[in-house]
Amino acid sequence: MEIYQGIERVPTGIDATVATIGNYDGIHLGHRAVLETVRAEAKRTGAPALVITFDPHPVAILRPDAAPALLCTRRQKLDLLNSLGMDAVLFLDFDASTAALDGRDWFAQELSPDLPLRAVHVGANFRFGRGRKGDLDLLRAIGSDFGFQVTGHEAVEADGGPISSSRIRTAVREGRVAEAARWLGRGFALDGTVVRGEGRGRTLDFPTANLDVENELLPARGVYVTETGGRGRRWPSITNVGVHPTFGGQATVVETHCLDVDVDLYDERLEIAFLDGLREEKRFPDAAALTAQIRSDRDAALAWFRRERAWI
Repeated sequence: MEIYQGIERVPTGIDATVATIGNYDGIHLGHRAVLETVRAEAKRTGAPALVITFDPHPVAILRPDAAPALLCTRRQKLDLLNSLGMDAVLFLDFDASTAALDGRDWFAQELSPDLPLRAVHVGANFRFGRGRKGDLDLLRAIGSDFGFQVTGHEAVEADGGPISSSRIRTAVREGRVAEAARWLGRGFALDGTVVRGEGRGRTLDFPTANLDVENELLPARGVYVTETGGRGRRWPSITNVGVHPTFGGQATVVETHCLDVDVDLYDERLEIAFLDGLREEKRFPDAAALTAQIRSDRDAALAWFRRERAWI
């Protein structure tokens, strides 16, 4: 998959693309529906499948105080887009001058005529240009002028409402990771490198890998059923997000325990996918009580995997 940082990086003479434009944070099931259509049309017509997205997220420029904590790191986003068969990703810089352009000027200056387009697919609520006044009708008019077709896609609904990145962020922030997993089509995942912690998990007979998290968003404090991936493998696991209140901790840490396997993961890059919640974080009277609770958490997680995944 090719990655272009800015329109000036797109090679001249590129074939007319089947493209989609959007933030695509999280690559949830609604996003996937659009991306799969783009891939299918690109394959049918022999055109490259292109994702046009933004860096940074436009809200970070338009309303910095309201900028969302993103669901994906850049690495995760690119890996997901690659796995869905996209041929290229174009990151467009977004700044105050870009935000000041009306819809037609934005399109003319940011994309055309440097980027030949065969077709563009967007969500039906897609907005662009100054004040977000550009809509699907304006994009279709621009498409008529520049010779490409425009298709708007209705939101995919689940659990009584449309799937959206903001809805998933709320679920993750509140610890409702099973709902987030349904809407994402996979577990919400944290990415990072394993660093040395205090070593307390091993003294409790539950060694953990402490993750230096690269993501902006964390689930609510608590203990979760997770799947930990690294070294080309995946392990059933339980993961704690919290501050170690039993030991007077204050800094939030993310630590995962791979079930029934002891593997040295220091300095390894891991991805931890959150599948379901087990309990909220709480303070225990002593280490023995905490150990007993962790043992119960492990058993509950093993039962979850036997029931849901038939892994164990």
